Amino acid sequence: MKVLFEEKLGITFVNKETVLELNGCSIEAYPSNHLDAFRSLTNPKFILLDEADFFRKSEQEDVRHVSERYIAKSDPFIVMVSTPYAPDGLFDRIEKEPEESCIYKRILMDYTYGLDKIYTREEIEKAKISPSFEREYNLKYLGGIGNVFHTKDIDAAIEKGKLYDPETPNTYSQKCMGIDPAYGSSSFGIVVTQFVDGQIQVLQAEEYKRPDFNEMLQKVWDLLVKHSVQKVLIDGANPSFIKSLKIQWGERPDYENKKKELYAYMRVVPVSFSKEHKEMLSHCKMLLE
Repeated sequence: MKVLFEEKLGITFVNKETVLELNGCSIEAYPSNHLDAFRSLTNPKFILLDEADFFRKSEQEDVRHVSERYIAKSDPFIVMVSTPYAPDGLFDRIEKEPEESCIYKRILMDYTYGLDKIYTREEIEKAKISPSFEREYNLKYLGGIGNVFHTKDIDAAIEKGKLYDPETPNTYSQKCMGIDPAYGSSSFGIVVTQFVDGQIQVLQAEEYKRPDFNEMLQKVWDLLVKHSVQKVLIDGANPSFIKSLKIQWGERPDYENKKKELYAYMRVVPVSFSKEHKEMLSHCKMLLE
């Protein structure tokens, strides 16, 4: 901003780089990882949070609270601008707020708003080759681009998923359930699949935040009955849940004393995620490809 005035009007500024004093108006930039200095402003009139969805998780709610605390004090404009980042982040949560209670005017602008203006159609066609195109240009929350699964394989799996109805599972297919129990602030994950025509099809995939032990035991049992599940694979790091589920299913709970080759005959099978995660991920990648 200083350069605009320095080059065109020959005006120079003596204050530090992060501050611009102009015609009685003070404009200052604050680093995202030091919000304390942002808490003690006097009479702010305009607050801009740039790339706000990329704040660290621990800072996202904090920066919003610090900004909105000025509403009653000086009633500033609060503007958040960002490319979408991960699901369940700051922008995703604001988007999901009910219209009657959200204090923000939400404006979604994908790449089509800039066609033939800030970039050409040829430039967009080139950009579409990038796996990050949907996030960078098309308002999609991708949760980051990893280096394990190719986006084309993921897209192909999504398209195949449209060819069957998870609400009407195949009566004669083999059903399996995978469980990743919750620890601390993590979520409790459940996935139910069926094997049909040489493909693994997902029937149900859910996660529960801060769940109750007994509620999850009942939820798992309800899904077992609903889908006629034959086998459950569960993270072996949660023996209390494994034993409770085994007892409920009429299976002996003393699995720790069994030889591993006998696991094939169990219905509730503990799997050591910490030891076998590489093989599990490699196998999953092969199946998806």
